[in-house]
Amino acid sequence: MDLLNTLVDKGLRRELPTREEALAVLATPDEELLDVVAAAGKVRRQWFGRRVKLNYLVNLKSGLCPEDCSYCSQRLGSKAEILKYTWLKPDEASKAAAAGVAGGAKRVCLVASGRGPTDRDVDRVSQTIEAIKEQNEGVEVCACLGLLSDGQADRLRSAGADAYNHNLNTSEGTYGDITTTHTYADRVETVHQAQAAGLSACSGLIAGMGESDADLVDVVFALRELDPDSVPVNFLIPFEGTPLAKEWNLTPQRCLRILAMVRFVCPDVEVRLAGGREVHLRSMQPLALNLVNSIFLGDYLTSEGQAGQADLDMIADAGFEVEGAGTTTLPGHRTDAGGGCGSHSGGCEPCGDASATDTAQEAEVPGARTDLVAVRRRGAGTDLAPNA
Repeated sequence: MDLLNTLVDKGLRRELPTREEALAVLATPDEELLDVVAAAGKVRRQWFGRRVKLNYLVNLKSGLCPEDCSYCSQRLGSKAEILKYTWLKPDEASKAAAAGVAGGAKRVCLVASGRGPTDRDVDRVSQTIEAIKEQNEGVEVCACLGLLSDGQADRLRSAGADAYNHNLNTSEGTYGDITTTHTYADRVETVHQAQAAGLSACSGLIAGMGESDADLVDVVFALRELDPDSVPVNFLIPFEGTPLAKEWNLTPQRCLRILAMVRFVCPDVEVRLAGGREVHLRSMQPLALNLVNSIFLGDYLTSEGQAGQADLDMIADAGFEVEGAGTTTLPGHRTDAGGGCGSHSGGCEPCGDASATDTAQEAEVPGARTDLVAVRRRGAGTDLAPNA
């Protein structure tokens, strides 16, 4: 297929596809899906070989968020029956992080719900970062605390943070339909602050919120321009009790096309398969490893993921290998250009378990697996062992 040959050539040269080419990837029929995966896989292997980076989420503070992000189970007014707790103590967070590191995670993502941290919150997270790094030699730490105020990114960097995550989530044109308590521009500004402080920037999207193909291309092209080191791709988890609870718009095939499009647009960036992969990709998760080079291990913020050992088995069975702590994730031309610590995490959006509009529609995809949405009841904030 001429389109795929063109996209592979551009990906190997780090050249931006046209909008029409990106849209064409999303429009390919199911019978050509394996061709699309194989083509994007060539680009993935050029820059990342067969390595898969593992990342582990620690939810420092769950629920009770004042923001109204429609996709989020922690949002203002959410009736989702998720865990709710205030800040974990540094030793509690460090213990939770250690479980992920023991399971093979190279990076720990510290997430807290809320609009953004106070200066006291930054002090608290700084102490947590120091505790984690003291007890887990060589681990990378990403903070994800919402919108940053002046100087806060510098303080996190001084405390030892390697990266900062703040997702764009959807296109600028549709952002106001998803969230009204802050703006798309606010999110862009926070990513810029992280980059200016020398943190490895991580910013991605949520697919499946009823957006158009054009919206998906818009947000991925905006991410390419923003130039984060890591682009997490979340798939909406439609939690009951949230506005988007009936938005079941994704199939495994569409998820793979979205991931392929992201890889073609962002060829040499860490593409993270984040929340919702178990719900929407299901048995086709191993195919996605040909497109992404990073996943989360075990559970997410407010939902359960598949067992950590199942993640490791999937990686091995698909012919990939877990990236070691001594390996730099990003290719040399990005690290030489000052791309943060060179191996960013991603997808640790404070409200990252994407959940849905107050005018919810009926499920549009036959066979939607609503039974796969499971609220997290173990790990951080509980007395039960984490899934890692």
